[in-house]
Amino acid sequence: MTSYSFDLTSKVALITGGAQGIGKAIARGMAEAGADIVICDINELALAEAKHDLAETGRRIVTTNTNVGDPSAVAALFATLDLAFGRIDILVNNVGTVKRHRPEDHPLDEWNEVLSIGVTASLLCAQEAGRRMISQGHGGSIINIMSIAGASALGRGNLSHSMNKGAVGMLTKELAVEWAKYGIRVNAILPCQVLTEGFQSWLDSPGFDPKLMDAFLRGIPMNRLAAPEEMAGPAVFLASDAAAMVTGVLLPVDGGNLALNAGGSHTWTTA
Repeated sequence: MTSYSFDLTSKVALITGGAQGIGKAIARGMAEAGADIVICDINELALAEAKHDLAETGRRIVTTNTNVGDPSAVAALFATLDLAFGRIDILVNNVGTVKRHRPEDHPLDEWNEVLSIGVTASLLCAQEAGRRMISQGHGGSIINIMSIAGASALGRGNLSHSMNKGAVGMLTKELAVEWAKYGIRVNAILPCQVLTEGFQSWLDSPGFDPKLMDAFLRGIPMNRLAAPEEMAGPAVFLASDAAAMVTGVLLPVDGGNLALNAGGSHTWTTA
C-alpha cells in the first residue's frame, strides 16, 4: 500500500451527528473508501435511515442514539464502540447547535448550550478517541467540522455560533501539537453554507429573508451553496494515509469565501 493511498480499508470511523447532512455524507464517503462506521445522532428515525442507506456499501454500520452534550453519554458511546470493534482510527466531530441573539441580549443558558454541544462535546469525544489511539500505538485521525464562522464574523446574531466554531479551531491546533508525537493527526474542515435538509427547511420557512441568499452568494466566489457530499472528499483525504503529513490544518471547503476580501466582489460592475 503506497503512502498516498486514500483507501480506508480496515479502519474504524466514529462520526458524531452522522445520520444527517454533512455527517451522513462523510459517513458514506468513508464507508465507500473501506471504513467500518459508528454513527451517533439524537434523531432515531434518521439513524435507522442512515443504517439502511449505508448498508449498500458493504461495510459494517453501527448506530447509537447519543446526546454528546452529556458526558456520561459520550462515555457510553465509546463503550459501544469498544464492544463493536475494539478500536478507533478516525473520529469526526460533527455536532453543534445555533442560537441567534443580539450580543447584548444573548441568554447565558443558550450560550452554555451552544458551547456544551459544540466545542465541549468535541473535546470529550477527542479525549476518549485520543486515549484509545495512544493506547493502540498506531495513531489516528481526528477531523473537526468547523465553519467559516470560526474564521471571520458573520454578524446577524451569530455570536455564540462563531465563538464556538473559533474555539473548535483552536482545539484542533492544540490537539494537533500535543498529539503529533503519537501519530494522531487533528485537522478541521471549514464549510461555507451547506444545503443540508435542515438548511433547506430554513430557506423554505416563512421567517427566512430572501435577501440573505443574495448575501450568502455574494460571499462565495463559486456563486452557489455547497452540497453535503462535497465535504466527504476532503474528510476522506484527511482521514487517509494521503494526508500522513497533514495536521493542525483548518481547511476551508467554502467556494472561495475566506479568500474573498470583505470589500471585494466576485462580480463586475457595469459602470
